[in-house]
Amino acid sequence: MSYATIRDRQAHAYRAGVRLQFTGRQSAGVPSSKGIAIYRVLFIVTLILAGEMIFSLPFHTARFFRPTLLDAFGWTNTKLGDIFAVYGITAMLAYFPGGAIADRYPARALMTLSLLATAAGGLFMATYPTDLQMAVLYGYWGVTTIFLFWGSMVRAAREWGGDTSQGKAFGILDGGRGLAASAVAVGAVYVLSLYLPDNANLATDAERRLGFRTVILLYSAMTALAGLLCWIVLPKSDVSDNREPVRPPLEGMSAVIRQPIVWAQAAIIICAYCGYKGLDNYSLYAVQVLGMDEVEGARFAAYAFYTRPVAALLAGTIADRFSASRIITIAFVGLLVSYGVLAVAIPTPPWLGLIYVNLFATLFGVFALRALYFALIQETGTPANMTGTTVGMVSFIGYTPEVFFAAVGGRILDNAPGVAGHHHYFMFLAGTAALGLVAVVWLMRLNRRASPNG
Repeated sequence: MSYATIRDRQAHAYRAGVRLQFTGRQSAGVPSSKGIAIYRVLFIVTLILAGEMIFSLPFHTARFFRPTLLDAFGWTNTKLGDIFAVYGITAMLAYFPGGAIADRYPARALMTLSLLATAAGGLFMATYPTDLQMAVLYGYWGVTTIFLFWGSMVRAAREWGGDTSQGKAFGILDGGRGLAASAVAVGAVYVLSLYLPDNANLATDAERRLGFRTVILLYSAMTALAGLLCWIVLPKSDVSDNREPVRPPLEGMSAVIRQPIVWAQAAIIICAYCGYKGLDNYSLYAVQVLGMDEVEGARFAAYAFYTRPVAALLAGTIADRFSASRIITIAFVGLLVSYGVLAVAIPTPPWLGLIYVNLFATLFGVFALRALYFALIQETGTPANMTGTTVGMVSFIGYTPEVFFAAVGGRILDNAPGVAGHHHYFMFLAGTAALGLVAVVWLMRLNRRASPNG
């Protein structure tokens, strides 16, 4: 029996809720409970790797290697921000229709195609295109990383979690993505260090560009491999056994838009995602404020992201016991305090310990938010057959920071170079955390009104 046949039969058994006792042999044509358990692990591991690698080329290269990227392309923070804005515009336009498509077609083909198309863009990036060509490339990535991919991945994760383990499902997904991001980034930092002298500040432009090209090609290869894994592991048909009819795309979009609770969830994602985008600056902060060189700064950012699996899994587990909205409230309060400290802290010995504590506190808070904001879909009672469309709607609004955040952040940093610019940057982040707190309180009030006992 071929792997493809076993995979699809396991998916069918998983879909139908089959839970057979493992007897040491498999019934004819029906996978054992052990086979189903193994398939569940393969399924979520595939979502994890695909879900992180799809964004590695547009984001990891700037997040972990910001100083190197700026030098290799000869950009300012403002220029990079403007190029990210192009990505944000095309991605924003792709979320809503992509979510509707995810409700109608299986994830296997959609995710595989997205990953391979994104990897192909990395081969072009490695040629060091002009500024205009890079803007076009980031616009292209806005489509390839979102249109056929995002709604499919979130819907598959929701189905994997079932009715009672949404926090766990999204916690494992985001925590695993963080682990994958850190592991690949550590390898990429090592690759970059092979091309630079021991003192990276003495590297020539040619050495820096050659090393960074290898990093780009590494991420391209990992993205393509994730696409291949999706094709091998994911079933040909949907995992869900949902019998509810799928609404026509326009009707589904109209129904979602009319729900205030969807707008509240989108507002939460806007503020949480601003915090996540703020992490893109941490390697630059390490170089310009904490005095590290570019390799040390990249290594600091890579190791810092190991907090992501811990924060995501812990937040997801607690959220299943209490509620996602309560944990999100606590996370926003913690971020508001930590950003406030970083907005005034100066890099002198009395402050350094407090700076590192609050940097890692913000990492923990941001990753907890990322693990939970899609768990709100179950908490707010969204029907299963509307998952993709709802994800498309809240993402269309919630990920608007892709359009404005990097451009605004780049100008904040460039208008006040050095410590002052980073202080202003953290003040901006503190403001977004305060707005996030308001948004989650609004959502909780809407939830209480909608509940039978409210």
